[in-house]
Amino acid sequence: MSDSGDDFLSLLDLTEYEAAALEELLLLGRTTAPDLAEATGIPKARIYGVLDSLSEGGYVKIIPGRPKRYQPHDPSEIAERAVANRRHAYERFREDVEAVEESFVDAYTPVRDRGVDDLSPTEDLFHVVDVGEPSERETRRLFREAEESVYVLTKSFGYIDAVRPAMRDAIEHGVDVDALLLAPEHLSEKNKRRQDEIRGLLGAEFPSVSVRISDRVLPWRGTFIDPSLEYDSGQGLLMVEQEEIPNHHRQAAVTENPSFVAGLWQYFDLLWRHESRSGTQ
Repeated sequence: MSDSGDDFLSLLDLTEYEAAALEELLLLGRTTAPDLAEATGIPKARIYGVLDSLSEGGYVKIIPGRPKRYQPHDPSEIAERAVANRRHAYERFREDVEAVEESFVDAYTPVRDRGVDDLSPTEDLFHVVDVGEPSERETRRLFREAEESVYVLTKSFGYIDAVRPAMRDAIEHGVDVDALLLAPEHLSEKNKRRQDEIRGLLGAEFPSVSVRISDRVLPWRGTFIDPSLEYDSGQGLLMVEQEEIPNHHRQAAVTENPSFVAGLWQYFDLLWRHESRSGTQ
């Protein structure tokens, strides 16, 4: 299936078997459960439950007969049903939260207020997450929550695959994205090739993203959003350069302190204006 098909199926909260079955049905059209099990490798003991779940979700219709046959709904209907399912799930979630919200707030607000005064200046400034999936998850969140601008300071943007959908959504909502990459002469051969691929990808898929190349070795890298010199907005994630420490042992700092983010932006802006060159391919 195409990348767009994989991207869509990943949004449906399906199990691995359900996604495989729906994908194969979209390719085959109408078929029986045993034939679908054979085509997908799904155990025959599981295939009927998988198809029942897809039917309940509104993605597949069951055609009576001996044997029963299964047929996917039209792709546009599947997309509409996916949105409706998510909307209904959200409404149920909202109702559940509202049912217990008052008691939760009453129980924990006094406890939280007692703890605020105990925060150290460092804890108030940022918290840390592990580098890897946790930091990529935070970066996706930043792209999703950005209202005006996203700034990326990175060696080669090697993690772009992990944030592409979130970045695409941000751009489609009118968010400006600037990416400052490290000059290739400061990169390993592997990272040089990877950066070159990514710059080509940015030019092809995200032509609105402004890309520049920094000749200065970067002391830190990260992503931050919506900086304000009035210090009333801004979030960010950054990690300092520590070549001697492998990524899986490193941590990144997450901040929601507008003053700190304004400082990050001023550093970024100086490099962007005075110590970088165009990186558009």
